[in-house]
Amino acid sequence: MSVTEPAPVAPPPVHEGILRRQSLRESAARTYARSLPIVPVRARGLTIEGADGRRYLDCLSGAGTLALGHNHPVVLEAIRKVIDSGAPLHVLDLATPVKDAFTTELFATLPPEFAENARIQFCGPAGTDAVEAAFKLVRAATGREGLLTFTGAYHGMTAGALEASGGARDVKVTRLPFPQDYRCPFGVGGERGAALAARWTEHLLDDGKGGVPAPAGMIVEPVQGEGGVNPAPDAWLRRMREITRARSIPLIADEVQTGVGRTGAFWAVEHSGIVPDVMVLSKAIGGSLPLAVIVYRSELDLWQPGAHAGTFRGNQLAMAAGAATLAYVRENGLADRAAALGARMLDSLRTLRADHPGIGDVRGRGLMIGLELVDPEAAPLRAEADDPAPAPPPDPVLARAVQQECLDRGLIVELGGRHSAVVRLLPPLTLTDEQASAVVDRLADALAAAERSPHRRATAALTS
Repeated sequence: MSVTEPAPVAPPPVHEGILRRQSLRESAARTYARSLPIVPVRARGLTIEGADGRRYLDCLSGAGTLALGHNHPVVLEAIRKVIDSGAPLHVLDLATPVKDAFTTELFATLPPEFAENARIQFCGPAGTDAVEAAFKLVRAATGREGLLTFTGAYHGMTAGALEASGGARDVKVTRLPFPQDYRCPFGVGGERGAALAARWTEHLLDDGKGGVPAPAGMIVEPVQGEGGVNPAPDAWLRRMREITRARSIPLIADEVQTGVGRTGAFWAVEHSGIVPDVMVLSKAIGGSLPLAVIVYRSELDLWQPGAHAGTFRGNQLAMAAGAATLAYVRENGLADRAAALGARMLDSLRTLRADHPGIGDVRGRGLMIGLELVDPEAAPLRAEADDPAPAPPPDPVLARAVQQECLDRGLIVELGGRHSAVVRLLPPLTLTDEQASAVVDRLADALAAAERSPHRRATAALTS
């Protein structure tokens, strides 16, 4: 090479090219790829390795899909067994040994008084399709059209599911107050706030001039996930069961994200002891592969053949992976493990509030955990006379900065809540004590860094 020739320019790293092509080719609707600009190439358990060689602790877990983490041996073995057997992979809704084994294992995990008189409908592979199926089911069974749902709810991205979710604009459902301690809609919180929410629900349903269409069903998340990790109070949920039963309104429990041990019980409705009429299940029931079903009381099984269908409702690999996951969680007591470890993580995170005034609230159930970040120096959004400690406004810019600082430290977290100001943790149920401590330590370090870095917060504000 002569002295006048320019030095060769090294090509950009492979992962940068992949990210650049993704930004050019994929739609503006992409979400996780914007806040988590990594290119996963290998994964096991809690850990993801990116194409750049960096390793991350994954507390997103496929939005709660990966109950056993990435590539758990029992899941991989179940998938290999089906592939090696020569079984058909696509069977629509035909009966197969794999499907029979999945259904048997699923029913074994359900509350016995529910399972003994239940039917199952296999839906399209996404949870939102199962929500749509639940709506069709109760409308066909009751002959009514209205739906009851709750503020802050999230049930999916198809038309009917969106109508039942918080933030919908053209709604055809009746929105009811979901009780919260930290941001109580009645400004009182606790048992009193939950009692007022139940009283308002009952009053509205019995008010002949309340403008409520005759409800075909009520749908509720036992813990609101995307809404900000808000656990439903057990007594309030029992009251919703009483209210709906007295009025012959089917109660639909959306367990898409809360199911399979996530909240410290195999199904989150078990905390309150209620038995719903319909359960909507997806995410973890497929063992990392797409699968969605509804399970419901046989008395509701009044729809006609083909009333709800889907080409990919017979995913044999997902059923095999799901059956293996359900059995592993059940046999190894991972729901109890999630309850104990989640309680310890919540305690550890709550101790951070003494040094971090930006932490407004720490809440959750089991390994479904959220930290709501606030601006402690700003005036509260509302300050009613009977509210002794009004909450500061949420701080989505701080939350976004914390998420970025977490990623810099090899920790993947998601944001949620009304203002995207809740840092969410959904680690796999196989999380070890040491890994849990590492997650808390990295999150605490990221929070401190975000609080003292005006530049990072300014960057977060521009990219949020």
